[in-house]
Amino acid sequence: MRKILMIGARETFLVRVLVDKLVKEDFNCIFVPWNINDINKSWDGTALVCLYMDDKEYPPEDVIHYLNDKMDEDNLQMMAVGEKNDMVRLLGSIKEDLVYESFVRPINNDAFVQAVQKLFKKVDAGEFKKNILIVDDDPNYLGIVREWLREKYKVSMANSGLQAIKWLGKNTVDLILLDYEMPVTSGPQVLEMLRSDEDTKEIPVMFLTGKGDKESVMSVLELKPEGYFLKSIGKQELIEQLDVFFIKHR
Repeated sequence: MRKILMIGARETFLVRVLVDKLVKEDFNCIFVPWNINDINKSWDGTALVCLYMDDKEYPPEDVIHYLNDKMDEDNLQMMAVGEKNDMVRLLGSIKEDLVYESFVRPINNDAFVQAVQKLFKKVDAGEFKKNILIVDDDPNYLGIVREWLREKYKVSMANSGLQAIKWLGKNTVDLILLDYEMPVTSGPQVLEMLRSDEDTKEIPVMFLTGKGDKESVMSVLELKPEGYFLKSIGKQELIEQLDVFFIKHR
């Protein structure tokens, strides 16, 4: 059951009606007053934040900053309700890609519930996941890493540098994990091709390498990728390091 935090100044009659409608649609929707302690206590397991702004009431700035950071960190979206002026103010304070949809009061409760349902359909389809392309000539390794990452990220695969270049002609990604040692077109050659093209030169690239000796690592780093992973890395460590990368590159 998806958990929704309905955050507001107080639990008014209109807020209770909206919460009840979401509960009837099998969402675990709970009201939380907009102070950091209460939000933090209720945060675990949250799948969506709904911010309800009543007449002439706007959330404290520390709450806005907290929601900005927490939603960004947990890759969550917000649905916002309020007067037009408050909505304009909010959209100037919350990162644009975190607000899925905004509703100017008075709102149609059924339309709001339908918007929530539509959002979760997109979540289930992986539309809000970061996109990672793995490029490696070893199909077994490709399959293993894809299985490791597919729950948290949208993962695509290419088994050669040229296939990756062709795929990127029609698709975009947030990160490329690129095998350093590949036949025909090596990782460094692929990186050079990516950086010489206006459409791909800004895509972050992290190398995958099976060699951990100092000389090999220095050769990798000389090409100035965003980083590198040894192929001996485990699932949990890889996921944790990717999380850190995306947090630093928001």
